[in-house]
Amino acid sequence: MTNHYPWARWGDLNAFFGLILDNVAVMLLMLVIITSAHPSDEHRFSREFVFSQMIPGTALGVVVGDLIYTWLAFRLARRTGRNDVTAMPLGLDTPSTIAVSTLILLPSLEFGTKQFGYDRAQAMFFAWHVGAVLLTIVGICKSIVAPLGSAVRKWVPRAGLLGSLAGIALALIAFVPLWQHIASVPLLGLVTLTMILILLVAHHPLPWRIPGALVAVIIGVALFALFGKIGPLLHVPLVPSIAHQETAAWHLPDFLPEFTRNWEWWQRVFHHAIAQLPIMLPFALATIVGGIDCTESAAAAGDEYNTRSILLTEGLSSVLAGLCGGVIQNTPYIGQPAYKAMGGRAAYTLATAIFIGLAGGLGWFAQLFEYLPEVVCFPILVFVGLEIGSQSFRATPTRHYPALALAILPALAYMALIPLDMALGPDRQPMPYAAAVILALRCLASGFIVTSLLWASALAAILDRKLVRAAVFLLVAAACSLVGVIHSPLVPAVIGWPWEVYATMSKASQVPEMLCQSPYHWTGGYLMAAAVLMLVGAMSVREASSRHGTNISPPIPDPDTSAR
Repeated sequence: MTNHYPWARWGDLNAFFGLILDNVAVMLLMLVIITSAHPSDEHRFSREFVFSQMIPGTALGVVVGDLIYTWLAFRLARRTGRNDVTAMPLGLDTPSTIAVSTLILLPSLEFGTKQFGYDRAQAMFFAWHVGAVLLTIVGICKSIVAPLGSAVRKWVPRAGLLGSLAGIALALIAFVPLWQHIASVPLLGLVTLTMILILLVAHHPLPWRIPGALVAVIIGVALFALFGKIGPLLHVPLVPSIAHQETAAWHLPDFLPEFTRNWEWWQRVFHHAIAQLPIMLPFALATIVGGIDCTESAAAAGDEYNTRSILLTEGLSSVLAGLCGGVIQNTPYIGQPAYKAMGGRAAYTLATAIFIGLAGGLGWFAQLFEYLPEVVCFPILVFVGLEIGSQSFRATPTRHYPALALAILPALAYMALIPLDMALGPDRQPMPYAAAVILALRCLASGFIVTSLLWASALAAILDRKLVRAAVFLLVAAACSLVGVIHSPLVPAVIGWPWEVYATMSKASQVPEMLCQSPYHWTGGYLMAAAVLMLVGAMSVREASSRHGTNISPPIPDPDTSAR
């Protein structure tokens, strides 16, 4: 054991570029969604507004979170005497970024224009303030829940915590970028992805230990610039860089312009923000579960962080970001084992905090986004997804593999909804015979992170012959489905009383079979399944007691436990 902690290693350079690309990709995603959602200026944000008002506060949350996580790495190394501790990475949450952009910011922009008669500038400020207030409230809620994180981690089996993690990693983080960005431009995307696989997945060394993530990005940017010149000759449908579509003049954020300095303005903002809480609370809960998952994933890789500290940092960073105008939730990234595999220690999170702080505060992102297209950024996400998916299986006992695989299924349902919603569009309805099938898919996908955790935990308990514990997980699922935390049949998925949801479904249902997806049906199914588990568990206890004189059957031993 040694007290010396080599917090800066060459691998931190690789991890730094990986974490930076993760954060930049999320900001780029928000920018593209809210500035190009509609051809009319009145129905979208200006890029200048996003860069000058939203980005600085959003970046500040990342800065504070990564600085705290850097300090936690030093503290863990000092407490354990280990010299290979890797800091937990913190960044911007991708699912909630999509939700905030499409379900909060853009609708609030239109609401301000139509309901209150605001001009474009006022409507943008109104929507921005709604997003910032909502982020602050969500951050406070996450901070309050943080002390319960360690208890949840002790009680929920590893397959439950890592199962949802594996589903997100493989179905969303790895597959969606592969489908939407890499496969859409294979001539460029496959080259960049291959570089990532060679340099980061296979750890193929480069001369002079040059960081593989940096090399992959440089090659991708060079090819993008080349194909920008000769792309039409090769039938490469490259979209011009978004930075050329509108000039963005950066200036300091102005959180309180003249027309916002009145009580009526803030009454409208707070009232509208509170009305959007049912949309955002499931995503806040997902980041809490994700934070627990990340802590479990880091522990599986060898770094035992305190779950409460990880979650509290996430919540407080989101509060600070919201108070300063940020609109995207902060969350610990599930890539900690991936960055550890790169050789990262603590310098990469410190460098990320410094870079994001300077770029957000000085307006560098406007220039950065001009030369860093999506098809170059997103292959790094495929690497992170593959690394976390494989780590989830390595860290789970062999007998719990079925539970891990079961947890991936809800994530696949969520993934299937993405192209389906794109095909249907906002105004199109499926044919009546397909409506019930699509609604079942939507219910399965709604709250899939929580569903994955509960399903995998229940199956792991069944495999361990702890049927009463499995029944408790199903009872929790019943309560969650009753109010729409999971299996919500509405679009967007909202938390609400079951009778209100059922009334809405009754009015919109195209065929009677659609009503079978109501909260009452999902809750009833879970309750009956829990009853079956309790009945079988009682019978098993009675049989075991009569045969062996004991009260419970021992769990099946895992043949791989000693090897691990």
